[in-house]
Amino acid sequence: MLKDAYHDAESRMKGAINALEEDLSTIRTGRANPSLVEKLSIEYYGMPTPLMQLATISVVEARSLLIKPFDPSSIKAIERAIMASDLGLNPNNDGKAIRLNLPALTEERRRDLVKVVHHRLEEARGAIRNIRRDIIKICVNLSRKS
Repeated sequence: MLKDAYHDAESRMKGAINALEEDLSTIRTGRANPSLVEKLSIEYYGMPTPLMQLATISVVEARSLLIKPFDPSSIKAIERAIMASDLGLNPNNDGKAIRLNLPALTEERRRDLVKVVHHRLEEARGAIRNIRRDIIKICVNLSRKS
């Protein structure tokens, strides 16, 4: 029983770390990365759909992304979602594809990114602490029963 509790805690902790890694991959840095917009939710036929299911996302240059939707009628919805997101990017629509040019980071934006990273890191630490607290409670209860 104790081994099961340890395995459960280990898998939950790994899940928290994986969630942090995914969360950090969506933070905009100076380089273009498709993971920046992959999970962006697009309203498509009344259903929220991740952008990665609606289009191909490729890195054209070091600071430029190209989004080619599979369905050209969804281009306006994609454009609206990008502008509504907190990415701070302006999409360039040519009718067939959307180009996203990532501007260089300013000193102020870098400081803000550091604050965001520290906040998300502290959330992950809190999740790990909660998992550890739960497993300690389980172990104490099991030892009292023995």
